[in-house]
Amino acid sequence: MNNKTLDVICLGRACVDFYGEQIGSRLEDMRSMKKYIGGSSANMAVGMSRLGLKTAMLSRVGDEHMGRFVTEELALNGVDTQHVATDSERLTGLVILGIKDRDTFPLIFYRENCADMAICEDDINENFIASAKALVISGTHFSTDSVNKASRRAVEFARKHGTRTVLDIDYRPVLWGVTGLGDGESRFVSSDTVSEHMQSILPLFDLIVGTEEEVHIAGGSTDTLLALNKIRELSTATIVLKRGPLGCVVFEGEIPDRVEKGVSTDGVTIEVLNVLGAGDAFISGFMRGWVRGEPLENCCRYANACGALVVSRHGCAPAIPSSIELDDYLDRADAVNRPDLDARLQYLHRVTVPKKQWPDIYALAFDHRIQFEQMVERLGVDSSKIPVFKNLVARALRQVIEQQGLQGHAGLLADGRFAEQVLEQASGQGLWIARPVELPQSRPLQFEVGNNITAELVSWPSEHIVKCLVFYHPDDDEPILGQQNQKLIDLYQACLHSGHELLLEVILPEDMPEQDDTLVGAMNSIYQLGIYPEWWKLPAPTQTQWPAINTSIQKYDPHCRGLFFWG
Repeated sequence: MNNKTLDVICLGRACVDFYGEQIGSRLEDMRSMKKYIGGSSANMAVGMSRLGLKTAMLSRVGDEHMGRFVTEELALNGVDTQHVATDSERLTGLVILGIKDRDTFPLIFYRENCADMAICEDDINENFIASAKALVISGTHFSTDSVNKASRRAVEFARKHGTRTVLDIDYRPVLWGVTGLGDGESRFVSSDTVSEHMQSILPLFDLIVGTEEEVHIAGGSTDTLLALNKIRELSTATIVLKRGPLGCVVFEGEIPDRVEKGVSTDGVTIEVLNVLGAGDAFISGFMRGWVRGEPLENCCRYANACGALVVSRHGCAPAIPSSIELDDYLDRADAVNRPDLDARLQYLHRVTVPKKQWPDIYALAFDHRIQFEQMVERLGVDSSKIPVFKNLVARALRQVIEQQGLQGHAGLLADGRFAEQVLEQASGQGLWIARPVELPQSRPLQFEVGNNITAELVSWPSEHIVKCLVFYHPDDDEPILGQQNQKLIDLYQACLHSGHELLLEVILPEDMPEQDDTLVGAMNSIYQLGIYPEWWKLPAPTQTQWPAINTSIQKYDPHCRGLFFWG
């Protein structure tokens, strides 16, 4: 296995999930959706990559916006996408789903002739399969003739080249045509045809993973022990039985007379938001240990914890933890009943999941507003000239980026009041983009759009960074310090809700005393509020200030993305 360059290849569904935001609602009554990468195999690829495995995806997406979204999200999460083919004749699959309660998730699959179900034998490259330590295939990709042949060929190449094979049973009755199209939520409908087909592939795998209901369909019996024994009769694979809050049980050899006699670990006690997505997170965690040859008890601990974290959050793939986050949770799991409310886990999930990396940034700031308003008033010029000027600045910036070869290293700070067209044209072009939210020169801090900053941010493109300038002094008197702190807390919470990064610019008020340690004192005060900006913008520090600034960041937020200096 020394010649293996990949840990895992995931073959199967890759689509887009539209998750309803109104928790506790019927799908009919939901009015807004969040868009995530979806599909069990894509979720697993993302999860395994976040947990430190070198992962690749084998699938198809449509030649359209959603297909590009899926491919870009996979790549952003470190997944190799060289074998995600673009299908010019079919659309990327979609799923619309909601959360009614912890066990109910109304769900509709839009997968009629979708791209990932068009995978064929020609898509399977022998050398690619041979390059991985493990191949994971979802059961759905045996449900039609074309994907069945393609998946079998992939398994054939894997077994030929010593790549271990893994089946995630992933039984969705609607995708096997045994229930109505509107019944996507159903997890189990008995079908002799499906059971017979599943049993024909069981001997091909080294590891088989499923819930009790999925084991029932694979084993052809609703008696769990009978089903397990049928699987064992057909396969020597290690069998992992997922049991929800009871954890999981693993069977390597003969099936015992009681399920509990397998290798087991206890489940994690947690407040469940909804169970959707737990399975993909579970297998991601299990594979973290299994691929590396760790004891099964370790594999189960990782798997149970990953599943527990995801069921407490919104979404599937975006909710799967990073290695840093998972290990932190495992160290304190007994004390964390609500991961969704745990400040440290929230912080780690925000800062350690993969993001676009910026080794260095050459940014031009022209987000000024009040200065331009004063200028046109002084010159007697109509304010409509300000957007014209800012568009010229942006054009010049684009020329400099092109001439100097700064693509991937360039950015801008521009405002939504006078530079709206600039922001529209810059979005999606690979630029670092920040835009201000503060009311210029306000002290105490106020937002330009009023008090409802959350409503403002949810209308922004996700790549835009929230920039806020605050005139802040750690020794301000009340009530100004209290007002400043509350506004900053409100802003940070809004960023957590919307998913935007925060750039905080701190300027010391001119009418307040300033010492060498005052600026870093302001930073420390903000950190102590539980606010962790991804970016800081600060006046150029003195030789004595810089070590203190560096010490502060290392102490409070070693995952800080970067600093900008001016002056």
